[in-house]
Amino acid sequence: MTTPLINRCRFLKLFANMKVPTTYDLKPAFQRLLTPAMETLRRWGVTPNGLTWMAIALSAGLGAAFVQGLSDPRWCWAVVLGLLVRMMLNALDGMMAREHGMTSKSGAVLNELGDVVSDALVMWPLALMPGMHAGWVGALLWLSVVNEYAGVLGSSLGTQRRYEGPMGKSDRTLVWGVLCISLGLGLNVTAVLMPVVYGVLACLGWSTWRRIQKTISDE
Repeated sequence: MTTPLINRCRFLKLFANMKVPTTYDLKPAFQRLLTPAMETLRRWGVTPNGLTWMAIALSAGLGAAFVQGLSDPRWCWAVVLGLLVRMMLNALDGMMAREHGMTSKSGAVLNELGDVVSDALVMWPLALMPGMHAGWVGALLWLSVVNEYAGVLGSSLGTQRRYEGPMGKSDRTLVWGVLCISLGLGLNVTAVLMPVVYGVLACLGWSTWRRIQKTISDE
């Protein structure tokens, strides 16, 4: 009985350490592209916390735009553009804080809470789509929060913030963007909507477990 148990534990450890390509891998290159914009914003007196608040406000607008997009698909293109801007703001606030010596505990708290609130503001209108049950959207939002919390645990335990995927914040943004592009093109996504939600939930569960395992192994 011992050998199968050991083999199973080894398999689970291998599964946790598996390299999974995610959009987060593109972050260094994305940040390099944004460096000139960061320097310009800093000269204008913009602060990292200001950028975070901009991202939150933009997310509220994106949620409202998506609601409009359910009856007028043209609004979905505004959401796609807004999601790109939101990704830029999310990258810029951390870059500016680190490179200009503006890191703070209040900024770190605002950044983490801002990400969670922004996700909720962007994703809640999904419950209004035909064929979608609000309970599944609630599960999606809840597991997204748990996933981010699992990432923050590393910092609170003295190791490092974990970003293992799949379906971290940037991956979720990509999925949302593809959905909005599909709606903007007038495609009927009702048949594939629930399978996509199931897939996102499964990936969130996997990445949450991976983040926890990585945090424990780093102790």
